[in-house]
Amino acid sequence: MICHVTDEPDLLFVLHDLARQLRVDANRRASAYGMTRTQWVLLYWLERQPGLSQKELAELLEVEPITVARLIDRLEERGMVQRRDDPADRRIWRLYLGKPALAVLEKLHAERADMLRMVTAEIDPAMLKTLQEGLSRMKSNVVAGQRPKAPERGVA
Repeated sequence: MICHVTDEPDLLFVLHDLARQLRVDANRRASAYGMTRTQWVLLYWLERQPGLSQKELAELLEVEPITVARLIDRLEERGMVQRRDDPADRRIWRLYLGKPALAVLEKLHAERADMLRMVTAEIDPAMLKTLQEGLSRMKSNVVAGQRPKAPERGVA
């Protein structure tokens, strides 16, 4: 297959580069609070879903459980995360935010709102709605494409 070079921006490259630039910006913002972007996302998930296990959190963050354990260790040292026993399974830790995380999350929410303002500046609200719907559809398409296909009926 021949790749044709055009003056038109390639959608996949634009999406990839935008995501990369947002990760760089989020890392910069998180570092102002002595954190990494991954720690920020971890706190964000625990705020939304208190009591997640380390395994569940690893799946959400798309990292190995040992990586989450190390992240939690660092945040626990700062009092930002608490590990609590799971009443139904002694092998599992349930994770909860500590009080110090709440003050930092308030500031990080302001950073996130600033990032959203920056990325959506000068874009018409109707276009933003269409863009969000389109990106959501693209995500669904990719997720559906990753699922194993069911065998066709009548095919042996």
